[in-house]
Amino acid sequence: MVVALAAGLTAASVVIDASDGSGGSGGGQDTARAVRPAAARYEQLSGDGLARQIDAMQTRLRAEPKDAESWAGLGSAYVEEARTSGDPTRYPQADKAFARSLSLQPRDNDVALAGRASLAAARHDFHGALRDADKALKVNSYSQGALAVRVDALVELGRYRDAYTAAEKADSLRPGIPVFTRLAYVLELRGDPAGARRVLLRARDSATSPSDIAYVSTALGQLAWNQGEYDAARRAYATALRAVPGNLPAVEGRGRTSVADGREKAGIRDLEAVVRRYPLPAELAALGEAYEARGDRPMARRQYSVVDTWIALARANGVATDLDSALVAADHGDAKEALKAARAEWDRRRTVHTADALAWALHRNGEDEEALEYAERAAEPGYRNAAFLYHRGVIEKSLGDGRSARRHLKAALDLNPGFSPTGARAAEAALKGLGGAR
Repeated sequence: MVVALAAGLTAASVVIDASDGSGGSGGGQDTARAVRPAAARYEQLSGDGLARQIDAMQTRLRAEPKDAESWAGLGSAYVEEARTSGDPTRYPQADKAFARSLSLQPRDNDVALAGRASLAAARHDFHGALRDADKALKVNSYSQGALAVRVDALVELGRYRDAYTAAEKADSLRPGIPVFTRLAYVLELRGDPAGARRVLLRARDSATSPSDIAYVSTALGQLAWNQGEYDAARRAYATALRAVPGNLPAVEGRGRTSVADGREKAGIRDLEAVVRRYPLPAELAALGEAYEARGDRPMARRQYSVVDTWIALARANGVATDLDSALVAADHGDAKEALKAARAEWDRRRTVHTADALAWALHRNGEDEEALEYAERAAEPGYRNAAFLYHRGVIEKSLGDGRSARRHLKAALDLNPGFSPTGARAAEAALKGLGGAR
């Protein structure tokens, strides 16, 4: 099965901030005044009317081609558009816009540096993202975009203790939705989903624009889904869709939830709608697995084959996709290619997700002793994920450790019994074969 990387709250979430910093405790209004007005112009861009914002900035730049801040804002808007549309061809355009901004204003240009950090994160260059975020913060320590991307980069580099410290610092300096969602994700990774929920509820209470309400409600839905709380997840996605009808992350979450709790037809309908507009590896694989679970293997194979096309396009535009490649290929493609991709990703970043992907790819290649080492690393911060537990249980079963295998397979199904339409069935079968029961 395919794990949705970072649940929408990590590195692909970019520097275009949707909050003015006053949405939480800790002196939000005071810190908002500390931000330089020029920087705030683009920190306050939101997902509402993004195409109109891009058109307006392009019009301004035709009239004022030496406006460094507008070039930086346009670059950030391109990154956001790529994130929301799944179109990686916007990344080279963003790169050029940031370069133009920095050529016009090479000193004290924290807006362009923070934007370039978000671009690096979106391309999965987390060392570069951390470097540019730190540069931006040296210019403006209150840059909410740089503070948020810095947390993203530390998470994706596997530096969870540093990420937690950075998230708390960001919360003290610039509380707001971009920071709240990062802090919540770090708490979830540390094994504190209740703490993550409290922070996300704080974020929801501060949300005012429709896009912010949808974003935070979707995050709450994803958190609930990870815990197997399907009714709560469905309510959260409904709130998101009332705020922004057709919001794709919420439609996807609703689709996954419906498939998980037996509403297969409705779930497939939602996932089909997502893939039509957002054909990314995780979404394609989720739809493929839903088809496979209902017995339609030709349609499932069609989804899996499209992943290869997307990966080729992404790589052509500078996006590192080895984790996505490994997750899909390990279950639905070439096991040797999956292992190659997973090892390459582990060299790039050492997160719980890459540890799990590498463990599973190693298992698929019959290297179970090494696989178990990485499966154990995936659990080190305290993060509990049903797919991770399932992978670990299968690896332990292959090694002949039936007792541990039963414990982890049962834990996976107890935590989120519909974590994957195909993986959950395999976990049930493996547990039954070991003489275990739910």
